Amino acid sequence: MINFIKCHGSGNDFILIDEIANSYTFSEEERRQLSVLLCDRKNGVGSDGILFVMKSDVAEARMRMFNSDGTEAEMCGNGLRCVARHIIQSDGRASIHIETEKAVLAVEQVEPIYKGIDTFSVDIEPVSFEVETLPMNYEKAEAMDVEIPGLSHDFTFTALSVPNPHIVTIVDEVVQQDLIDIGEKANNSPSVFPKGVNVSFVQILGKNKIFVQTFERGVGLTNACGTAMSASTLVSTILGPNDLETPIVVINKGGLVNCVVEKADRRYKIQLRGNATNVYSASIDVNISTSEWNWIETETHHSEIDKYEKLKEYASSQI
Repeated sequence: MINFIKCHGSGNDFILIDEIANSYTFSEEERRQLSVLLCDRKNGVGSDGILFVMKSDVAEARMRMFNSDGTEAEMCGNGLRCVARHIIQSDGRASIHIETEKAVLAVEQVEPIYKGIDTFSVDIEPVSFEVETLPMNYEKAEAMDVEIPGLSHDFTFTALSVPNPHIVTIVDEVVQQDLIDIGEKANNSPSVFPKGVNVSFVQILGKNKIFVQTFERGVGLTNACGTAMSASTLVSTILGPNDLETPIVVINKGGLVNCVVEKADRRYKIQLRGNATNVYSASIDVNISTSEWNWIETETHHSEIDKYEKLKEYASSQI
């Protein structure tokens, strides 16, 4: 039996499995197989990925996030908020640290970004514009607002890692089919992006307000991607009109978040602030070897769902 929480950050939805509280000891292959099996939206539970909450020697917990195709992401900003809420509420502390693949990150509960929405802030770092950190094969050390050979003649992109790989372009209007076409092309171009890449279109809605949509590596078109919104906010402060050290409203298909870009000693750090909504808690029986599973028990969190719907309605009115 596996206990889990179905949760989301800005509509980017996850299955959260607490290996600490439940004393699970999954193998690496089992984590991959569970991700493919349970994330399937037709035959599984359905989600963008699985968040595995594990013991850490250097922080209150460790987070690993596996995409729906079984690949592991270096980081996941929306998922990190969900894990932050889970650990903060379990430990009873408002500020903790969570270990990720590239860094130990500070997370805390902060003032709501919208009435009735418990809000959590997570640090997104390390940030780098060096193409080798994505990795990306390119003729120069950085790719800032440039055309990427073989990808598109109509858009210029900025490449950065936060720490997972992103390319971001600022557009007058987000056309989803263009995003899908470029996202698929980029993730089928191993000569340029050996480990794939997240592709984001950014529309400037006003001073310190943007709309972001992302084609996420290993997932496809998403309601929201936390690190993509963070990367897009940073690009909008460098190439667009937005300000450092100021909360920037980031609208997405799943709702909204706030991002704050900080710069010190020529290094950037981004704070990502947003919801971590628990949709339901569940228990299931799973036979990984036969790819069979069935529900045992579920408890739906109707109040949280209703509160987030109000935020989502507000966000959609801002586009």
